[in-house]
Amino acid sequence: MHFKAKKSVSECRLENLHVLEPSRRIEAEAGYTELWDEKEEALTCAGSAFTRHVIRRNGLFLPSYSNSAELMYVVQGRGLYGVTMPGCPETYQSDESQFRGRQGTSEREGVKRFFGDRHQKVREIREGDIVAQIPGTAFWIHNKGQSDLVLISVIYTSNEQNQLDQNIRKFFLAGNPQEGSQGGRRHRTRGSQQETKYGNVFQGFDDELLQETFDVESDLARKVKGEDDRRGHIVEVREELQIVHPMIEQGEGWEEREREREREREMERGSSRRRGSSSSQRQNGAEETLCTMRLRENIDNPERADYYNPRAGRITTLNSFSLPILSFLQLSAEKGILYKDAVVAPSYYMNSHAVIYVLRGNARVQIAGDNGQSVFDGKLQENQVLVVPQNFAVIKKAGSEGFEWVAFRTSDNAMKNNLAGRLSVIRGLPEDVLVNSYGISRDDARKLKYNREELTVFSPASRSARGLRRDDAAN
Repeated sequence: MHFKAKKSVSECRLENLHVLEPSRRIEAEAGYTELWDEKEEALTCAGSAFTRHVIRRNGLFLPSYSNSAELMYVVQGRGLYGVTMPGCPETYQSDESQFRGRQGTSEREGVKRFFGDRHQKVREIREGDIVAQIPGTAFWIHNKGQSDLVLISVIYTSNEQNQLDQNIRKFFLAGNPQEGSQGGRRHRTRGSQQETKYGNVFQGFDDELLQETFDVESDLARKVKGEDDRRGHIVEVREELQIVHPMIEQGEGWEEREREREREREMERGSSRRRGSSSSQRQNGAEETLCTMRLRENIDNPERADYYNPRAGRITTLNSFSLPILSFLQLSAEKGILYKDAVVAPSYYMNSHAVIYVLRGNARVQIAGDNGQSVFDGKLQENQVLVVPQNFAVIKKAGSEGFEWVAFRTSDNAMKNNLAGRLSVIRGLPEDVLVNSYGISRDDARKLKYNREELTVFSPASRSARGLRRDDAAN
């Protein structure tokens, strides 16, 4: 058996970064999954893998679980997301009358009866949602909207919960997932390419043992194994998917109010646990957290922006303070929108890598390493991925169409340091340190510190204004 070894520094060869694009596609009946090559140097160094799922209308992503923590972002569409937490109660329950029209019956010992359904909580997901997936917990996704449901995800194989290697290992509980057609690749890594294949774990068991385990007929046991199923890992739901789920009120803003109530309940539970002093209280609090903790948060709402410049754009961050489950995943996220020609201040992450995915538009991106040279200088555009290593400084400038991105960070509380603007490293240095470090005048040192008053998102207008001021001074 091969156990995961600690990554050595020599594995991170970061002298020449490049944009990453999907290397393979796995087709299915009602959608497909695109995979980025997890053997790429930058992804390997970041301990991450990247995928993109497209679930067509009425599609069902079959129940599965993974060896690694996963953070998903809903790019487009609406759907239902179900996850089964081990040991948690089945809190969603229907009575028998709700299912009488579906011939849901059971015949044992000559007695015929109708039955309802019980299962764990089902959540609605929509565009802009970040969805957390705990390693080892089974989940499924259903597209209940009118358009494709598109999700991207970073799979953090270096999460401490993963005791295997750094390969993506997806364990399906249904169907017969198969490798689909493979697309072309722009860049190739050294060595052979990892062939990611999905499979149904029940196929590894004997028919008779499955029959005995579930106490069912042999035909049903074989269907669970799905060896003759050719629909793939995303299947089409022929009839409406009937799930026990609270009725959605049609009033405007209802969903956002419900999510706000979830946040408030979680904060109250956290306060109660902090006030508890006995060991039994702490144990009960931990158990309750796993079963009731929020797994989603929307970062597309402009009102939740952490940084906003009306002339340049906005950035919204999500960490374990705003979504506590992220502390278990050791991941966080960022959503950014830049207007035409706007710039994000040069900065670096102190305690994490960043995996950037472009949603719309394009930008020129430069990344500088510890050797004083540029390790990336190029254009980043839609559906491309770029890894920014820890402590490497990056600057982004939007193109003529603007720039919209999502970044996943490999820390639940990623800390960023800006190199320009208000509250930056340069702003915090004494003038004399700048004068002697750069060999410049005191007046120039003050320009470095104070000319840019914006915080993180810089507008091109302010740069032009400074140019006019210099022209006026020269005249």
